[in-house]
Amino acid sequence: MAGEPGPGRDDDLRLANSLRAGDVIALTEVYDTYAPFLYDYCHGLLRDRVEAAGALRNVVIAAREHIDRLTEPDRLRGWLYAIARKECMRRRDSPNRHTGQEAPEADDDLTDDQLARREERRLLAHSALAALNGRQREAIDLSVRHELDEVDLSGIFGMPLEETLALVEKAREDLAAALHASLIAQNHWKDCPSVAALTESWPLSPQTSAALVRHVENCPVCGERETPPLPPDRLLSVLPIAAIPAELRLDVLTAATAEDRAGNRRAIAAWTEPFDEYGWPLPYEPSPARARDRAPRRRAPLIAAVAVAIGAVVLFVGAMSWLGGGDGSNAASNDPVPGGGSSSGGDPSSSGPAPTDTSASPTESTSPSKSPSKTPSKTPTTKSPPPPDTDDPKPPKPGSLRVSGCEMGRGDSCVITITAVGGPVNWRVTGTSGPIRAGGAGHLNAGQSGGIRVSRDEPTICLGGQSGSVTVSPGGSASASYFC
Repeated sequence: MAGEPGPGRDDDLRLANSLRAGDVIALTEVYDTYAPFLYDYCHGLLRDRVEAAGALRNVVIAAREHIDRLTEPDRLRGWLYAIARKECMRRRDSPNRHTGQEAPEADDDLTDDQLARREERRLLAHSALAALNGRQREAIDLSVRHELDEVDLSGIFGMPLEETLALVEKAREDLAAALHASLIAQNHWKDCPSVAALTESWPLSPQTSAALVRHVENCPVCGERETPPLPPDRLLSVLPIAAIPAELRLDVLTAATAEDRAGNRRAIAAWTEPFDEYGWPLPYEPSPARARDRAPRRRAPLIAAVAVAIGAVVLFVGAMSWLGGGDGSNAASNDPVPGGGSSSGGDPSSSGPAPTDTSASPTESTSPSKSPSKTPSKTPTTKSPPPPDTDDPKPPKPGSLRVSGCEMGRGDSCVITITAVGGPVNWRVTGTSGPIRAGGAGHLNAGQSGGIRVSRDEPTICLGGQSGSVTVSPGGSASASYFC
C-alpha cells in the first residue's frame, strides 16, 4: 500500500514483458502488485469509492490493451499511474460523476494511545499540506508515499523533466516552511497572539495555513523559533490509506479478460489515447464541446446592422448547442488531497459491461522527436471520447459528530478530536464550562477528523486538578482537564 516499499524496476520489467506476451496470470500479478497503490491514488483524486473502483478497473484494462506502446517497460509502475491520472481527470470532468461515498481507511493494529498520537500527527500533516497548491500536494504524495521518481512524475503530469524537477523541489521547500509554521502553532502558540488567533481549530484551512507561513516568516518572535526536523516520509506516513475492496479483484480481472467484454475493453482503452512517442498517455483534455462551453463568445461588431444579424444567429446556434451539450463545468482542477476515506464498496458497473462508445475512438498521435528527458506534447491530434453516462448523484446525507476529550497534564493546552460520522458535518463550538477556553468552527467530510484547541483558564486558587467541558454543535461535548 501507499507508504510501504513498492515493487522494483526488475518486477516492472518482468511483468511488462509478461503482459506483452499475453500472459493472463501476469495480469493477475499486476493487479495484486499495483492495485492497492493505484486505488489509494485514484481515491485521493476522486474522493469517492465507486469512482475509484471504476477508475482502477479501466486502468487495468487500458494497461493490457496498450502495453505494447510502452518503450521503457522497466517504468511500468509509473506508466500505470499516468493512465490512472488521465482516467481520474476524465471522471472528474464528468457532470454525472458519483460523489459522497469515501472509502474506509485501511486497518492498522494500533492501541488507543497509538491511535490518539497518530491523530494528532495527522492533524499536523493536513495543516502543513494545506499551504501547498494542488499540483504540489500531488507531487509530494507521488514522490514520498508512492515512491515515484521525477522521471515518472514527468510522464504522469505530462511535463518536461526540467519543470518536474523544479516542481518537486519547490513543493518540498514549501512543505518544510509550512511544517515549521505548523509546529510553532502547535507548540508555541501562547508566545504570539497572532498565531493564537490564527489557530483556534485544527486542521488549518488552506487560507489559514498560508497566512500562518507568511506570519512566521515576518514575525521577529516566531522567526527565531526552532522546530525539530521531521522528514516528509515520516510526516506523510500517518495519512489515511484508502482500503481497496476485496471483491473488486474478481470484478476487475473478469472485465479485463472475459471474451464477451472485448468490445467494451476497446472503448475503455480508447479513452486513454493519444500517447506520446514514449508510449505515455498525454494529459487529459476536455472534449471540444465542453471547452467551447467554458470559453467566452463575445466578438465586437464592425457594423451595427451586421452585429444584429450575427447576434440573432449566435443566439439560435447557442440555444441548439445548449440543448445538446453538457453543463460546461470543469471539475478536473488539480487539487487532490492525499489519503483519506470513510466507507467501503466497489464499482457497481464493474460487475457488468462498461459503457461502450465506438463512434469516437481516437487514434495514436505522432509528435516530433524529443530529447531524452520526457517532454510530452500538450496538444493531442485527436478528440477524446465522451465520458461514460452514470446516474445523477444524490447529495450526501448530513452526519453526526463524534467528540473525544483531552488532557493537558501540566501543559498549557490540548486538542479535542472531532470526527464526522455517517456524512458531512458543519460544526462550531457553542460554549465551555469550567476553567477552560475554546472556540472555532468548520466543515468536515464524512470520516474526516479535526481538532479544537483547548487552553486552561487558570483560577485564582488551584489545588490539584481542574476540568471543564467543551460543547460542540451538532450534539457533541467533551471534557478537558489539567493539573495546577
